[in-house]
Amino acid sequence: MLAVQNIINDVRSQGDAAVVDYTNRFDGQNYTNAEAFRVSPDRLKASWDELSPELQASLKTTKARIEAYERSILYQDMIGEEISYVYHPLEVAGFYIPGGKALYPSTVLMTVVPALVAGVTNFVVTTPVFADTSITFAALYLCGVTDNVFAIGGAQAIAAMAYGTETIPQVDKICGPGNAFVAMAKRLVNGDVAIDAIAGPSEILLYVDDSIPVDAIVYDIFAQAEHDQAARTFLLCESQSFADKIAARIEALLPTQKRRDIIQASITNNHYSIVDTREHLIAILNEIAAEHVSIQHRDQDEIVAQVQYAGAVFKGYYAMEAIGDYVAGPSHVLPTGGTARFSHGLTSNDFRTANAVINIQHATYDQIAPAGELLAEAEGLYAHQASIAIRKAESPYDEK
Repeated sequence: MLAVQNIINDVRSQGDAAVVDYTNRFDGQNYTNAEAFRVSPDRLKASWDELSPELQASLKTTKARIEAYERSILYQDMIGEEISYVYHPLEVAGFYIPGGKALYPSTVLMTVVPALVAGVTNFVVTTPVFADTSITFAALYLCGVTDNVFAIGGAQAIAAMAYGTETIPQVDKICGPGNAFVAMAKRLVNGDVAIDAIAGPSEILLYVDDSIPVDAIVYDIFAQAEHDQAARTFLLCESQSFADKIAARIEALLPTQKRRDIIQASITNNHYSIVDTREHLIAILNEIAAEHVSIQHRDQDEIVAQVQYAGAVFKGYYAMEAIGDYVAGPSHVLPTGGTARFSHGLTSNDFRTANAVINIQHATYDQIAPAGELLAEAEGLYAHQASIAIRKAESPYDEK
């Protein structure tokens, strides 16, 4: 934590110079000034142009599905005669898109598109992608984000967005996952700027029965495990014999996987198979409050109805978690580590602020003022009491 705090302090005090220094030191770059890490609109467009038509179409399909979903859940202003509630988009939204071990155009779409739907018009993006062109850049181009894209990563990127530098604008909210240093930096700047969440290792909980092909379940486990050695997988089952079949197929199929080393580490250290009664399994499911909860079971309707805490629930054979990572619609930025007990996945509504508009009329004032006066007196706030009482005289707005 101290190392990350030192990076934040340096960026706050030294601005661009600190960002350049840390990027060169940690990411092996040779930046000489801040303009070197700005990604030009030409690079973004070139990244889009070099994609195959099929991949362009896939990104467009994903973007359209996310847009449609986010518009469907966007809160609407409530306008009343005396009490209204209205929403406003954030002024500037910041996004951290990972790019160290892999590229994540899906994270671009799952974070930027909800902000677009919310009405945000000013974007700042940081990503540790240092190639001239990249599918990450292509996804940004598709979203129309062509200014203030910076090829930087780590805690220095979070600090730059949180406090601003000579080149990087300060933002109101930072969204997007990252490594442990990024997560710690988000934790430390939280309060000076809003954040979406502090993401931990990704996780899935599968509640299954023998109506589902064993290999499908195994690949659902592998899909989660290949994210990271620390990724966590939970298998809940009411049958020991079926759980044993799954375990045997995991062992048989693992050597064939391209990312088997990562999967092996995840499963060895962070895979849990639990067999019990349905009553106990549902209690365990809600206690874990996993990021992804996949219910593939002949009684899935009954089980889903009892899920209280989950980042997202995937119901049925064709709603595998992997499709939720890409094209289902809801954002894949979800609460981890049990935080689904008190938080939710990223949505367009998280890129808005809201306020009540209070316009009490004279007749309503006459009805409610005595209660307000008594409460103010009881609290010993006598100017409050007087502020209410003084309006018992004729209103300046009343017709003479």
